[in-house]
Amino acid sequence: MKLAGMINAFRPAEGPPPQTLMAFVRWALRGAFPVLGLATILAIATGFTEVATAFLLGTVIDTALETGPQDFFAQKWPLVMGFVCFFLFARPILMAASAAMNSIVLTPNLNMLVLSRLHRWTLGQSVTFFDEDFAGRIAQKQVQTASALTSVAVDTINVMTYALASILGSAALLALIDWRIGLSLAIWMVLYLALIHWFMPRIRAKSRARAGARSAVTGQVVDTITNIKTVKLFSLSEHEDREALNAMETFRDKALGFGVTSAQFRLSLTTLAGTLPVLLIGGALLLWSNGGATAGDIAAAGTIAIRIAQMTGWVSFSLMAIYSHVGEVEDGMKTLSPPHTLVDVPGAKDLPSVDGEVRFEGVSFTYGRDVGGVRDVSLTIAPGEKLGIVGASGAGKSTLVAALLRLYDTEKGAILIDGHDVSKVTQESLRSQIGMVTQEAAMFNRSARDNILYGNPAASDEQMIAAAQQARAHEFIEELQDKQERRGYDAHLGERGVKLSGGQRQRIALARAFLKNAPILVLDEATSALDSEVEALIQEALSEVMEGKTVLAIAHRLSTIKQMDRIIVLDEGRIVEQGSHTELLAIGGLYARYWERQSGGFIGLDPEELCDEPAVVNG
Repeated sequence: MKLAGMINAFRPAEGPPPQTLMAFVRWALRGAFPVLGLATILAIATGFTEVATAFLLGTVIDTALETGPQDFFAQKWPLVMGFVCFFLFARPILMAASAAMNSIVLTPNLNMLVLSRLHRWTLGQSVTFFDEDFAGRIAQKQVQTASALTSVAVDTINVMTYALASILGSAALLALIDWRIGLSLAIWMVLYLALIHWFMPRIRAKSRARAGARSAVTGQVVDTITNIKTVKLFSLSEHEDREALNAMETFRDKALGFGVTSAQFRLSLTTLAGTLPVLLIGGALLLWSNGGATAGDIAAAGTIAIRIAQMTGWVSFSLMAIYSHVGEVEDGMKTLSPPHTLVDVPGAKDLPSVDGEVRFEGVSFTYGRDVGGVRDVSLTIAPGEKLGIVGASGAGKSTLVAALLRLYDTEKGAILIDGHDVSKVTQESLRSQIGMVTQEAAMFNRSARDNILYGNPAASDEQMIAAAQQARAHEFIEELQDKQERRGYDAHLGERGVKLSGGQRQRIALARAFLKNAPILVLDEATSALDSEVEALIQEALSEVMEGKTVLAIAHRLSTIKQMDRIIVLDEGRIVEQGSHTELLAIGGLYARYWERQSGGFIGLDPEELCDEPAVVNG
């Protein structure tokens, strides 16, 4: 529809979101202001119809009284036709145009415009940003802020502009009747605005507090549901229930505070609205009794008084909603608008196709702590070399590859790929040339096809199936079926792939990496979730995929990396040994002790510690 296309709902934002409210609003709505201006003009025109209604009514009554019933229609038919055309055509067309602008042009497009900009900005945040918050809370903040800001914009135009036009037009009409009646409306308006000025900041603050409490409930509930298996395994349903109830109680208290203030506001304004008909109709009657006003003037004043009194309740409710939404926008802005902490340097270029040489030059990264991470690591990996990385939990293995992927900026030193400093190329181009499979195989609640094609969205179905076969995943994928009866590669895998076993998730992750076919391949415990028989199959497939690639393979299970060209041993963030499997055994150092102590194929851990290895970014 042409109307729906008046606003480009997915136009990118210009620059980062500002930290102050009005600047943030301008950032979020930029590009839509011409259409918002047109909507404002329509709202003003529609508001003036209220004044025109009172004026026409007064004019018709005065004219009818002057002309008399016998000659009124014969002599005054143009006035009658104008009256009919206004109510049957002009007024409905203006009202319909304003409604169409609201429901077709503004609301759906502004919502998507703001949401798409917030989502793009959030996607650019560093891993740390997401580590420090709830996924559900972040998502809820995006939707809440977009919806609230849309409501602020639409309601300001359709309510406040409309009401202001009606009141200013009414004041002008009343002043034509008698300046004292116009002054009465002006005094009333001053009292009305004073009440608004007193109540609105309080409503805004209480709304902001309510929005924060609501998002805390969402975060708590999402966190519990996301980890529901752990909750059940540890028999802590009651504990989670108490935590959720505590969050809900806080939300209820904040909502009650908002409700009390809202009720006080409505009562005050309703009382004030009741005084308006008394002032205007009483004043017109007083003037009429002294010959200073006509019957039509009384009708016009009465129409205006009753309409504005009725409008007061509607406007007060809308004002309350606008300020409530402003509070929600401020709350969402606080969460979503922080600047990106990991950004491409100005003028960063794409990393060209590489052979795969990786060089760490005095690299240190410790997450800002005294322990953990890596310290002063210098290492060169030749193109096509297969490097195994070994170390106890917390030795820095995963930190090393996280720094290579530039999930964090190094605190000291540099990482180079084919001589290109990874901190000076675009992040997207860097990661596009590194394939990775982690011990936590990430799955989307999408089809098996979509999950595998994430490695290369442009790949054909034949290439995708070939990658699945290579990862020994094709057979079990063909047997999949979800609750919507989608089968095979079209079957959805559930949130985080919960419908699959750990080994099945790992094989789909491997198929994704195979399809990406990047020159550098990182394997972080890539076969940790596989049984011995499947692992043997995958190792065979990995050998094929690793051919010609630079490989960094992290493993506790030494049998998976003993065939690597070289193995490095990390301890407390430093490289303490390196060499082939045979050479390291001959040294009789830390690697040799790991080999001797491995239990069930794992190193450096007692059996009861086997479940304690951290996720990829915590090593």
